[in-house]
Amino acid sequence: MTVYMVERDLKGISMEALGDAQKAAISKAAEMTSNGTDISYLRSTFAPEDGRCMCLFDAASDVDVKRLNDDAGLPYHRIVPALDLAP
Repeated sequence: MTVYMVERDLKGISMEALGDAQKAAISKAAEMTSNGTDISYLRSTFAPEDGRCMCLFDAASDVDVKRLNDDAGLPYHRIVPALDLAP
């Protein structure tokens, strides 16, 4: 499994809509996992001043991460492999 970072521009999003997007990512990851595609939503960091959002997923491929975000209707600019440096 590899950690992937999904970069998003969510300028102007409400906190309610941001929470709904997070719930959609979590739900879609659970659905995909139950259907045989191992993928996990890890966490997000959001900078409200400029709307940048970085979401981390643990998955076998960037294709799986792309499919999750597309199926959940979540906008993104790019998906890249990343290092999760949490202690």
